[in-house]
Parts: sequence; structure tokens; C-alpha cells
Amino acid sequence: MGWWAALTGRVRRRRPPLLHIATDEGTGPVVILVHGIASSSVTFRELVPLLTPRHRVIAVDILGFGESPAPEGCEYRLEDHVEALAATIRSLRLREPFVLVGHSLGSLIVARLAASPVTRFDRRTRISRVVLVGPPVYLSPTEIGDRWVRARVSVYLRAYAFLRENKDFTIGNAAIISRLLPKGIFEITERNWTPFVKSLEHCIESQTLVSDIASLRVPVDVVYGSLDAFIQSGSLTVIERMRHVTMHRVEANDHLIRPRLARELLTVIETATGADDRPADPDGPRAPASAAAR
Repeated sequence: MGWWAALTGRVRRRRPPLLHIATDEGTGPVVILVHGIASSSVTFRELVPLLTPRHRVIAVDILGFGESPAPEGCEYRLEDHVEALAATIRSLRLREPFVLVGHSLGSLIVARLAASPVTRFDRRTRISRVVLVGPPVYLSPTEIGDRWVRARVSVYLRAYAFLRENKDFTIGNAAIISRLLPKGIFEITERNWTPFVKSLEHCIESQTLVSDIASLRVPVDVVYGSLDAFIQSGSLTVIERMRHVTMHRVEANDHLIRPRLARELLTVIETATGADDRPADPDGPRAPASAAAR
């Protein structure tokens, strides 16, 4: 029986962990929200109240962040994030195609998931549209023809390497920034340090986002703020030229999903699902009080 126990133990370890589902509320077309690095589902705090009157909204914490598991020995490759997200979505047993929304690192995760042939042929993971919010597009400097864009992308990549290699500096400065934001929006701590540095290196610095988007067979919307410091000027050009991609630039918005960007996302998602043609729940707010006041 020893060999059988060893075999089943290896199978269990290979099984992707299920992610924490932080939000599952509302009725209507399903929208799944996937946040980015060093964050949590709180990322979508401005968007969820806008969507729930006409949609079933599901927000998850990605692998290693928020309240999701951080498996021992995990390398936090893009495949690790994708497999955990796919397993979680399958566990929901959804019957209809859904809109998949990813923010920052979440953009890379959802694009790879949607590009997977296995996903396309699984009834439980049928994606109708992909929405990428503030996608950090960084081609390899050797693939960039424009020398100014190449130089700027190189600076970003060197900065990310510096953050990975200087733990005390990174955690200390992250603590200062996090105090200025709602809890859960941006956190780099001892608890999530390994998921942070490995996701940064294996997913953001070494990415395949452009090729994943190019291979998608569903419509793609890219929504980004004009003040987003993580989107380098000129880096979105290659995506803008793809016929199945629609770009949405939101003025005076940075990398965070603030009220103005949340409203743009609402318009994009409702247009995609046809929810804007259905009456909203008369007892449900059309927008959160915080958004209406700004």
C-alpha cells in the first residue's frame, strides 16, 4: 500500500488549489473579476456595486494573495495562477458563458486562461469576452524596434528586479503606500513576499501577454487610465492594431480602479452582455454613494 499512498499523494499535490471567492452576489450574466499583484479582490470595490443590479459578480483572490492559499514550494508561474483560477471557475459549475475581467497581473492571468484550448472546449469555462484593465505590457527589449520605448521598458524591468532583490526596502516602502489606500488594495508583507517576488519575475517580467491576446477567439477590451504609471507609452501599440481588440482610454485615472474607470468598465461590460437593455433592480443602487459623490 506504500506505493499507492505515494502515488495518490503526488496526485493530490498536483491538483490546483481552489482560490478564495471573496464576492458572489447579484443575478444575471456572470462577470468574474481577477485582481493583480500585491492586491486582493478589494481592487474592485468601486465596480462591484455598479454591476450587481444586473449581473452575477464573482471576485476571487489570486493564488498567494488576499485570503487565497499560498502553496508551499509554488513557483507562481503564470501556469500556476491559471490552473488555480480554472479549477475555481470549474467548481462554480457555471452553465452560461461569462465575461472575464483581469486587472494588472490579473490581465495576464485571464488572457492566458482564455487562450488555453482546454478552456475553450470545457463547458464550465466558456468565456464570452475578455476585459483587460491596466495590463502591464512589457515586450522583451530585444523585440522593441523603437529605441525610446525600448529604453523605457528596460528601466521598468530593472526597477522590478531591484524590488525583488531588496526585500527590506520594498516592504518598507509598500507599508507607507498601503497606509494611503483602502486595506487590501496594495500590500507587500512577509506573508505574501514569496508570491510577490515570484509572480513579478515569472509572470510580469517574463510574459507572453501579446501572443496570448493575439491567439484569442473572443472579443477583447483593454481599459486603461491616461495616468497609469505601469503602462509605458508605446507599449500598447501592438495590441491596438489587433482587429478583435477595442481600446478604452480613461482620462485622469491612474492604475487603480477609481470611480471614473469603474463607470467605463460598467459601460463596456453591460454593452458586451446586453445588460444595459434590461431594467435594474429597483431596490439596488445604480452606483455606490462614494462614486456618485465624486
